[in-house]
Amino acid sequence: MLKDSHTIDMCTGSLPKKMIRFAFPLILSSLLQLMFNAVDLVVVGQFVNDDAVGAVGSTGALINLIINLFMGLSVGTNVLTARYVGSGRDEDASETVHTSIVISILCGILLAFVGIIFARPMLVLMGSPNGVIEQATLYLRIYFLGMPIMMLYNFGSAILRAIGDTKRSLYYLTFSGVINVLMNLLFVIVLKRGVDGVAWGTVISQLLAAVLILRNLYRSEHCCRLIPSKLRISASKVKGIAQIGIPAGIQSCIFSASNVLIQSSINSFGNAAISGSAAAANIEGFVYVSMNAFHHTVLSFTGQNYGAGRYDRVRKTLFWGLIFVTVVGGVLGNLVVLLRVPLLNLYISGEEALSFGFTRIFMINTLYFLCGTMDVVVGSLRGMGFSLIPMFVSLAGVCGFRVIWIFTYFRAHHTLSILLVSYPISWLVTFAAHLLVYFLVARRKRLRAERI
Repeated sequence: MLKDSHTIDMCTGSLPKKMIRFAFPLILSSLLQLMFNAVDLVVVGQFVNDDAVGAVGSTGALINLIINLFMGLSVGTNVLTARYVGSGRDEDASETVHTSIVISILCGILLAFVGIIFARPMLVLMGSPNGVIEQATLYLRIYFLGMPIMMLYNFGSAILRAIGDTKRSLYYLTFSGVINVLMNLLFVIVLKRGVDGVAWGTVISQLLAAVLILRNLYRSEHCCRLIPSKLRISASKVKGIAQIGIPAGIQSCIFSASNVLIQSSINSFGNAAISGSAAAANIEGFVYVSMNAFHHTVLSFTGQNYGAGRYDRVRKTLFWGLIFVTVVGGVLGNLVVLLRVPLLNLYISGEEALSFGFTRIFMINTLYFLCGTMDVVVGSLRGMGFSLIPMFVSLAGVCGFRVIWIFTYFRAHHTLSILLVSYPISWLVTFAAHLLVYFLVARRKRLRAERI
């Protein structure tokens, strides 16, 4: 594979330096991508009303629930491509790329139909109040109309991460992020639109980012170059992507399902709680994506080094990943707690909504780094091809625990604090379980190597 200044050789050199070099643009890219939704919330909060904030913010858990299964396939693309690149199997890497692009288009079309048709029924099932359900339905339908574009972007980004290129995604998102801000202001302030305006702004900006990613892959000279005539589905590559991606997607759905259940519980406190929680959740999202960058870093580095047989670097990748995510999550999470007043005032103004937002920020962000450590261990396991076990661990440790908590302790003590404390408890339990699984997998691999 031809190298350029944007790619990283993950199998040689200083791991911590290269992981930071990989992760830093990814953090900035993730923050910019999250800005799409943040700008939506800020604009409607400042120029429409708090109910519009609730309408946009309350859709996040539902959107994630619907798309995460398919987004898991992009994880499969990342791992499989990285493994082939690490082992020097360029033709297999090329087949994986072209299969993945076709899969992304098909998944995007399917998601568009599902989202447009079932937006309102799903919001009704979540118990969305009458004050926000109409606006939330409109936002969801426009958002899902752009899903084929968003799938292309995310699968294309996964391919770039597999070869160590996180810089160009940052450049593209910087450009599209500026366009998103301008589109939102145009639609809402000039054209006097509401949630539909910010939804169209997001779709248009994502379209630009997707076009730039595809242009990059088309004009590149490495083994992952996109050649339109080669766009076809390889059965063996679909199987490899699915073996890693489907469990990863199901695991993400498990998280989202528990979040949807929690969102439904938050809805029971009324419109002020919905608006306050939506604003706080958007702020905490900036901390999450910063930590999640190290999940993707560990995933890609583990995939390449595992493919190259560099098992010593696989272990060191996990170690450094845990160090980095703990520092980033601990510092940023508690910085949000300290700055919660000015941050929330960017989104909402109602005193009751602010009170609910303060509660959520304190309960989630203080120990948010635990969520990051949990994800980093999962990234290491997936990078080695163990994707099914983390799914079952998460099913029990996250979804199972939160469901039990909501229907037992929360039902007896119906407060927002009691509801939200289920988050850090579930992170700690699930991190410990994932770490135990990692040590058992590593021990089995070591014993197998000794027998050989």
